[in-house]
Amino acid sequence: MKTISISLSDFEYNQLGIDSDKLSFTEFVDLVNKEVSKQMLNKSVQLSEKYKLSTLTMDEINEEVKAVRNAKDNH
Repeated sequence: MKTISISLSDFEYNQLGIDSDKLSFTEFVDLVNKEVSKQMLNKSVQLSEKYKLSTLTMDEINEEVKAVRNAKDNH
């Protein structure tokens, strides 16, 4: 088995929620993936609020989906 060293700032270390000085590669990748997913989810929420999508009801969402499908079928 090989060992590598990765330098992280204190902010990055805390942001990833690392609680040990030794991690397997799989553990590190999982932590990074979780953080990236969390950031993307936050960005999605921000965009939905910006474009007023966060206030749509399920009926309104269904109508939008139907409209897009109908427009696609007509082209």
